Amino acid sequence: MTDQLRAGLLGAGFMGSVHAHAIRAAGATITAVSASTPERSERAASEVGAGRAVACADELIHADDVDVVHICTPNALHVPQALAALDAGKHVICEKPLATTEAEARQLADAARDSDVVTAVPFIYRFYPSVREARARIAAGEAGALRLIHGSYLQDWMAPADAGNWRSDASLGGASRAFADIGIHWCDLIEFTTGHRITRLIACTVATSSDADGEDATTLLFETDRGAAGSAVISQVSQGRKNRLWFSIDGATAAYSFNQEQPDTLWIGGQADNRVLHRGSAAEGRDAVRYSALPAGHPQGYQDCFNAFVRDTYASISDHAPDSLPTFDDGLRAAALTQAVLKSADTKTWVEVPR
Repeated sequence: MTDQLRAGLLGAGFMGSVHAHAIRAAGATITAVSASTPERSERAASEVGAGRAVACADELIHADDVDVVHICTPNALHVPQALAALDAGKHVICEKPLATTEAEARQLADAARDSDVVTAVPFIYRFYPSVREARARIAAGEAGALRLIHGSYLQDWMAPADAGNWRSDASLGGASRAFADIGIHWCDLIEFTTGHRITRLIACTVATSSDADGEDATTLLFETDRGAAGSAVISQVSQGRKNRLWFSIDGATAAYSFNQEQPDTLWIGGQADNRVLHRGSAAEGRDAVRYSALPAGHPQGYQDCFNAFVRDTYASISDHAPDSLPTFDDGLRAAALTQAVLKSADTKTWVEVPR
């Protein structure tokens, strides 16, 4: 491997462009890109500044000038492409969901543990400074025992009658649409921030479209391994909500609330008073400061989080492992939660979630 990491990009849609920005921000080069057709590959190579367009995924994966493979293809392609990349000895960043079934996600996680490479899944909401601040304060005991964990992740892109893309086709996206796409982000963020694990849940799914596979929304109640109760609403049909990931973590002595559409603030609730901690405040701890990429007052958002995620992944490749990089094991965890949600919605009962 050269001093400057060389990335290969599989997939050239929206997520491919996000990965491309993050690759360049991390100081790496995009040596090759492969999309769904030769024409799209050529166009993508020009758009993302790749060295060349590649005819197929296999050629990119086995290219000598690719050190790390970024998989941004439809969900059903993740497993074969990630396994091929691992077999070729390449580091792998694979979009979520890692796989469309828990069994296949376990296969990938096992293969990753048996390899000598770095694997990562972009649960990038972990990388907001305000989230890191809440996590540090909870870990320090400032909230006391956590009692209630609740929130939502709301979007509206599936609300129009003619909405849909490959995610609406179960053969490409998997059996779950909304929860596997964004619900796992909410659950990962909650478990990351609190240190709790969801141990059992009951879920209800809602399908509003007759010509699309999977659910448009999910509601769930859950319990954690440390005695907290929780609830969440996950929706891609909530009009006017573009990307509202929100949580409230309520403890015995303090509560913390975060809204991804206003990411530079953390609401802190208490018996005597409430306050809003702004990113860049002198009251922030080291964990938040480390991920504060811009001066205070300059909005920091989604792409900045993605840049931080890729930077941390590349640091791990260089043997400078950062704290809490989301790996294929976290992708497996998300698959287990998704399977539990689908089983509960089908049986209308509480379902245990493996820890």
